Amino acid sequence: MENHDILTIEEVALYLRVSERTVYDWANKGTIPSGKLGTTWRFKKTDVEDWVDEKLSGNVQSTPSVTSISIRDILVPDRITFMDVAQKNDALEQVATSLSTSDAVTDPDALQQEILIREELMSTGIGFQVAVPHVRLPSVSEVVMAIGINKTPIADYESLDNQPIQIICMLAARQDQHALYLKALGKISNALKVAEKREALLSLEDPQAAYLILTQ
Repeated sequence: MENHDILTIEEVALYLRVSERTVYDWANKGTIPSGKLGTTWRFKKTDVEDWVDEKLSGNVQSTPSVTSISIRDILVPDRITFMDVAQKNDALEQVATSLSTSDAVTDPDALQQEILIREELMSTGIGFQVAVPHVRLPSVSEVVMAIGINKTPIADYESLDNQPIQIICMLAARQDQHALYLKALGKISNALKVAEKREALLSLEDPQAAYLILTQ
């Protein structure tokens, strides 16, 4: 595999010695770590390498399967922050600081650094005013989440639908928690696709009230 930080489907297929269709199907199902840049699948090289290592070492088979996860499992009201910032990095730093208050995060500096690095490679704005920055790190012991709700749109936060971001849902997990991590991403993404929930969150200033909306 060439020394690229971000890989295409073709490059991943060549590296894994499988068809491009197989890689595409894996990406659609969430089997392999991936993300969309516009409408095109892209893969972070280190994530693919970690995924291959897990598969070949048998760690995935030894990990109990996860059938469900709820927002209540990974979020507490104290990690919901109401912000008033203009720049993307300022918003990410505030939410990362909030997430670092969790006992599951043992290296706050590593968390913040990795969040910013990954965001430079590919924006996590998924559309409808929502972004889901996320990382897996050895210094995180379990899946945890923090949410930042900004008073005004963050214009320099790119999104798939070109709408400025106001709600940032930041997730962190242990490196071997890929399946649980994907379920958590799907859970919060689906919850915030509901326009009424987003509108309610943006009208609030109380973390407890926001928590109730997110966990209902």
